[in-house]
Amino acid sequence: MPARQDRCFTKTKKLCPSCTLNTALFNSSDISNILSQSDADKLFPAFIISRLDYCNSLLSGCPKSSVKSLQSFQNATVRKLTGTKKREYISPILDIRNTVGNIPMEWYKDFPHIGYNLDGKKIYKPIRNKDELDDFLDKMENPEYWRTVHDKQTGSDVVLSDDQVELVNRLQRGQFGDVNFNECEPMVEFFSSDVMIHPVTNRPADKRSFIPSLTEKEKVSKLVHAIKMGWIKPRRVEDDGRGRYYNLWASEDSSILARHKMHLPAPKIPLPGHHESYNPPPEYLFTDEERALWEQQDPADRKLPFVPRKYSSLRQVPAFSQFIHERFERCLDLYLCPRQRKMRVNVNPEDLIPQLPKPKDLQPFPTTRSLVYRGHSGLVRSISVSPSGQWLASGSDDGSVRFWEVCSSRCMKTVQVGGAVKSVAWNPNPSVCLLAVVILSSERLLSAQQEGEEPAEGNGSVVWSEAEGEELNQGLRLKIQHPKAVHQVVWHAKGDYLASVMPDNTSHLQVYIHQLSRRRSQNPFSRNKGLVQCISFHPIRPYFFVATQRSIRIYNLVKQEMTKKLQTNSKWISSMAVHPGGDHVICGSYDCKLSWFDLDLSTKPYKMLRHHKKAVRGVAYHRLYPLFASASDDGSVIVCHGTVYNDLLQNPLIVPVKVLRGHVMTHDLGVLDVTFHPTQPWVFSSGADATICLFT
Repeated sequence: MPARQDRCFTKTKKLCPSCTLNTALFNSSDISNILSQSDADKLFPAFIISRLDYCNSLLSGCPKSSVKSLQSFQNATVRKLTGTKKREYISPILDIRNTVGNIPMEWYKDFPHIGYNLDGKKIYKPIRNKDELDDFLDKMENPEYWRTVHDKQTGSDVVLSDDQVELVNRLQRGQFGDVNFNECEPMVEFFSSDVMIHPVTNRPADKRSFIPSLTEKEKVSKLVHAIKMGWIKPRRVEDDGRGRYYNLWASEDSSILARHKMHLPAPKIPLPGHHESYNPPPEYLFTDEERALWEQQDPADRKLPFVPRKYSSLRQVPAFSQFIHERFERCLDLYLCPRQRKMRVNVNPEDLIPQLPKPKDLQPFPTTRSLVYRGHSGLVRSISVSPSGQWLASGSDDGSVRFWEVCSSRCMKTVQVGGAVKSVAWNPNPSVCLLAVVILSSERLLSAQQEGEEPAEGNGSVVWSEAEGEELNQGLRLKIQHPKAVHQVVWHAKGDYLASVMPDNTSHLQVYIHQLSRRRSQNPFSRNKGLVQCISFHPIRPYFFVATQRSIRIYNLVKQEMTKKLQTNSKWISSMAVHPGGDHVICGSYDCKLSWFDLDLSTKPYKMLRHHKKAVRGVAYHRLYPLFASASDDGSVIVCHGTVYNDLLQNPLIVPVKVLRGHVMTHDLGVLDVTFHPTQPWVFSSGADATICLFT
């Protein structure tokens, strides 16, 4: 050992002259191979007097190979002398490999050493030659592996004690490190425990805090005077006398890259085939028939723009006569046929289909043909159900009006009116049993009750008259004569007014409104824009709907003005129906379209349905259920579920639920009219086959 260490050992030996453990400790095989007897006699007293740090400094010159053995022996010695258990933590004693202090080890990450000892010599990094296999064996065999950590300061592995493991577990659980610490102990209010009457400083505010400062006033006055005298001038904006230069090509690179990115090369000219060879095989040469056929074809229809020929040698091939024309066509293709890169969007087809409820969840709605009403010999153009739902009236081209019992399909009465019946409409008032029938140029009211009013004089070209004689016995009560043929008649919701339509482009007398209580008729329009097809009253408000060939006009009868015009986007409107709530309208057209209008949303169709293959003849709403139906010349009646919500922000839900077929096509005509039962989810349809079907 060095002389300095020997002197220190001598002092230590003088402090502890008697030590009975020296010989026993030296006999241990762990220390006898490293230290001599004299050095051990000097070292052991230093352990006994707890001069551990001093001892470490003395042993700093030992070779590296003996450090690990000395560390193990030193720890065992301290445990023996202090009575420490095996798993209890003891501070490192022989920590002589790194005496640089608590400094960041990153300082020496690029150096082979990790610090310096007390003599200024380098302390080299420990050699850790453990591989994954050694680490695995250590994990399997060493019971202390789970509590062993690597100390970067000393470069050694440290086994954590039970207290340290418990401390780590408490910190991981978010608890305090000290077990005896009480986080819920009462707080000691050091400053507010003794309530004071007055504040600590009860000095009243100064007078200068209430009056303007004279000093600041003098400073502001001096600054204002200096500005007025020109002594203080604002900072001038320096003019950039030098010319400003702009980089003309600053954004040139990005534009060039953008052009290059979107560039699409032109398709190349197809390579020549065998038919363009100067010596083609015989099967590529035209025969006389093929050549004659090629000459008769149009140049655009020819597969080859030339006739293949055969030459014995290449030098006999003449110049291509169509070379300039071919180059010209190529140039036209290059600059007249634009090329564009289109980004393909992958869309799931199922996402394009609207999510609609299942039809079975929207029941009840008619699904089956239950009854067939037979008896007419001509086209049944119109049908109507009584307000009670017990009786059904139908009008046909055979000149008869029949009354049917709905439940039994029995014809209760037949009235011959002497002409083709265009329209029938039952009075919606349940207290009045009255039916309006349109026959050629007149309207007739059939009633089962006696009318007590006296006839009134005719109003203009409309003449009111009572039935007499045989007509009275048949049930006819009143006749309203019109100047021209009437096509449709509708009732007001209260049953006192009815309106009729006489389509005529040459006259403004196309619509009449009749009042039964006073027996008066009036023309509400001085002129009509277009050919009127059908009309309807609003079920609640004083509105009147007039449908022409391409549009629907809504008039306010009280204000006598047009409130709205609906654009149907159809060529020819055939029928119209108003929702019982009054805010929605459907109309059918001869171009196979069914339009749904939301009057609160827009003047254009909210939904356009094209599920019919031929002209739509009739449409109808159910009075109680959210159902509507359309009849077409394709022989089908399509029933749809149309839910109208009270929330104006939610659009109606339209779902087709059933296609009903029960009529035979006759003279290219199918179903001519459709109507719902007033209380049941049933639908009636009349067809060109002279039958009426009930679907339930």
